[in-house]
Amino acid sequence: MRSAREIMTPGVTCIGADDDLQTAARRMLELDVGSLPICGSDNQLKGMLTDRDIVVKVIAAGRDPRGVTAGELAEGKPVTIGADDDAEEILETMGEYQVRRLPVIDGHELIGIVAVADVARALPDRPVGDLVESISQH
Repeated sequence: MRSAREIMTPGVTCIGADDDLQTAARRMLELDVGSLPICGSDNQLKGMLTDRDIVVKVIAAGRDPRGVTAGELAEGKPVTIGADDDAEEILETMGEYQVRRLPVIDGHELIGIVAVADVARALPDRPVGDLVESISQH
């Protein structure tokens, strides 16, 4: 079975934990993505930030995105996958944690992201269909 390293999208751009959410939203627009990994000053992954996080947790709550940092929205330990973990582990992890994107870690270094679309391109239809059903239950 293929590994995360073979399936992932490499060359990930982080948003700094101290960067404000207006900066994060601009970066998402520039990169045409809906999420960014949050990295601390130590270059370690702190979490994931989605466009939905910005809308629901900040704008809808009446907060100013220029006054909220990405790090404030990083909750708990981020869910990741190892670079050499296989596709079955990716499917299990995405399903268990109800996530559509997994940061790929090699040692302590963030080297890519595996999204549901990446998995769909790499695997047969049935496991991907099961994954999408599992993630979409909530």
